[in-house]
Amino acid sequence: MSKLLFPTSVVGSMPRSNFVQDLINDKPPLSPDRYEHEMDAAIRYIVALQEHAGLDVLTDGEWRRKSYIGVIAELAHGFELGYNPADNRPWTIVVDKLSAKTPGFIAREITFLKTLTNRKIKATLPSPALLGERMWHAEKSRKAYPNRDDFVRDCVPILRRELELIREAGADIAQIDDPHLCLFVDPQVRSQYPNADAAADFSVDMVNQLVSGISGIKLAVHLCRRAGARVRGEAQFQGGYDPILKQLNNLKVHHLTMEFTAPGAGDMAVFKKLREDFEIGLGCVSVVPGQVDSAETIVSRVKQACQFLAPERITLNPDCGFAPGSGAVVSIDEAYQKLRNEVAAAEILRAQF
Repeated sequence: MSKLLFPTSVVGSMPRSNFVQDLINDKPPLSPDRYEHEMDAAIRYIVALQEHAGLDVLTDGEWRRKSYIGVIAELAHGFELGYNPADNRPWTIVVDKLSAKTPGFIAREITFLKTLTNRKIKATLPSPALLGERMWHAEKSRKAYPNRDDFVRDCVPILRRELELIREAGADIAQIDDPHLCLFVDPQVRSQYPNADAAADFSVDMVNQLVSGISGIKLAVHLCRRAGARVRGEAQFQGGYDPILKQLNNLKVHHLTMEFTAPGAGDMAVFKKLREDFEIGLGCVSVVPGQVDSAETIVSRVKQACQFLAPERITLNPDCGFAPGSGAVVSIDEAYQKLRNEVAAAEILRAQF
């Protein structure tokens, strides 16, 4: 049986309606049983939406998580949970040495998803270096971890155990989200580090330690220059992927998800410089609110990539998750239309290739 060309997926998160936002933020507080009942119903809906759009690979929208990286606090003790006074977003800071808490939180997302769909399922995990960048605080974390990198190293076994459980739960793909690594494409970001290449190497080394020896599941890394920041009206990061090509080629994974709808994303000719065994998740659908790419626009982007990649190596996805940050206001109906157009583009491409 020939491989399905141009399989379609989301990156991970899906928009959260006001109802789902209230559930996540305990408004009003519910009993554990009532919360599970309502959240299960919500996830049935978002899975049905993805199926009806025609996607080949699904997630649960990351709806059980207060934030996509804050999920680490479900897996390990040692964190202080609160809200960032600057913008009132959920803020998780490491304040004590890490120790295992409730392994299997993400794996249980997959276990429930397996009861809802026969399509392929993706699980998402934050990268160790991303956790270090976002959750280590120079003052609050100093007692437990005077050095940020030591905290990052301690995240690896916690995440690795979860990865093993995700595999056992039956996920087809485990995606490690590492926008931190992709920031090293930006000259301004690189200038903030005494040795930007060494910092990028460290990020890759931590991912490789996380996945070392893991088999029986497709391993992916999501690289994002903060496409999601555009959802919140923030500045995006600039620069093509060339500055981190060495690091990307050192990743011990099967799949790279890369953003390519933004003007600053660089030339797709970079694909020729990547290892030929990589499958590429092509970011070909904009996540910017109000910008709905037609199927024809998506097709044109994929055909551009086909100048440098065999069609068998390309999967289709939006640039980023649809709900970056737990409070991002994104139309779920607009996201649905974007996914419908993504699937329509895949059908056009399959007919042509």
